[in-house]
Amino acid sequence: MLIEIKPGPAGPFQRLDYATANNITGRPIYGRAACFLHPDAAAAFGRARAAALTLGLDLLVFDGFRPTEAQWALWHALPDPTFIADPRIGSTHGRGVAVDLTLCTPTGEPLDMGTGFDEMTELSYHAAPVPAEARRNRLLLIGVMVEAGFVHNIHEWWHYNLPDPDRYPLLSDSAAGTGLMPRA
Repeated sequence: MLIEIKPGPAGPFQRLDYATANNITGRPIYGRAACFLHPDAAAAFGRARAAALTLGLDLLVFDGFRPTEAQWALWHALPDPTFIADPRIGSTHGRGVAVDLTLCTPTGEPLDMGTGFDEMTELSYHAAPVPAEARRNRLLLIGVMVEAGFVHNIHEWWHYNLPDPDRYPLLSDSAAGTGLMPRA
């Protein structure tokens, strides 16, 4: 059973681009904007948010659980395993143990990370040569997330997942019961 991470007036904030055309496919992938995580990932997310709040910041979520159907849509748009997990192998998102996010102000304004979310270039790598403020913000984010129990993806500053993700099953939208995918 996955847990829905709901936005609130006091955060955490959400900008779920895969429910809009503002993503690498150029069309909505999800039929509705909602974010789900496995209970273990939701607990770690709660710890990360608590750590961000102690810094006077909050979290802005871009994506969580991603059904296998959605992974295929991303793969068809960009079949590059550096940035998109091959759906035949499965992704950490498809297990509900990954979250794409950034740090934001208490009003939901994202901090400068040097690139946007899902900018599939080398500038999105954690060690990329980005301006000092963006570097500092990336280091704050990685500190918050690692302290909470997540590990990072070296190619995407926004992607964090639980360690040992293969112990969690891959889920389709119907198996997860999330109703994220549009009805045919």
